[in-house]
Amino acid sequence: MFGRLAAQRLNEIRTAIRRTTQASRSFSTALNYHIDTPDNKPDLPWEFNNANKEKVKEILSFYPSNYKQSAVIPLLDLAQQQNGGWLPVSAMNAVAKVVEVAPIRVYEVVTFYTMFNRTKVGKYHLLVCGTTPCMIRGSRGIEEAILKHLGVKRNEVTKDGLFSVGEMECMGCCVNAPMMTVADYSNGSEGYAYNYYEDLTPKKAVEIVEAFRKGEKPPRGTQNPGRVNCGPEGGNTTLLGEPKAPPCRDLDAAE
Repeated sequence: MFGRLAAQRLNEIRTAIRRTTQASRSFSTALNYHIDTPDNKPDLPWEFNNANKEKVKEILSFYPSNYKQSAVIPLLDLAQQQNGGWLPVSAMNAVAKVVEVAPIRVYEVVTFYTMFNRTKVGKYHLLVCGTTPCMIRGSRGIEEAILKHLGVKRNEVTKDGLFSVGEMECMGCCVNAPMMTVADYSNGSEGYAYNYYEDLTPKKAVEIVEAFRKGEKPPRGTQNPGRVNCGPEGGNTTLLGEPKAPPCRDLDAAE
């Protein structure tokens, strides 16, 4: 009796695990699927504008003519800037035509790198760092404050089309944690900007959002008035003068 109940329970556990695994697999691969929508389907015309066609020529000039495909990432970045921060499948196809590869080769790149957006984002795309140093320093509270202020969830766009909020992993400035970056697509590729805002507090993050809403360009970098760039608050306490040359080398001779 006990053995039969144990076997039955084991089968129930196996079934539950199998269902969970299938659900997780479906979720994890969802971003690799494309479903046609009225504003994102292959037969919609898309091409680089005249100014960006010149930039395309410049980008291609950096690579041997038989290695055009090496330009796929900078060309996708340019296309995303022109298209207001996201890449429809027709833009990917246009890039594939430029670099002379099958479209699937471009799709592979776009679905691998998370900085390529395959759905619409706001004119100001806010990305809060979610890596450990920023998380320890309160990045979750900053994201929550921004989402609450804008009335959206992560990866949603505000009704006015101005803002969207996402997460990014490690912006490489952990000494100034917590931080976020703002991808500014408000003026297309000509006015594109990508700036860091560091040493944030929830209040300061909301103030930055409101500054962008007013059309202002808040000062980038540290938001702590007691710091200069990545220097310590209150100023340096060491390395106050010119470093001494090592005794084993004649630096003047090396010049």
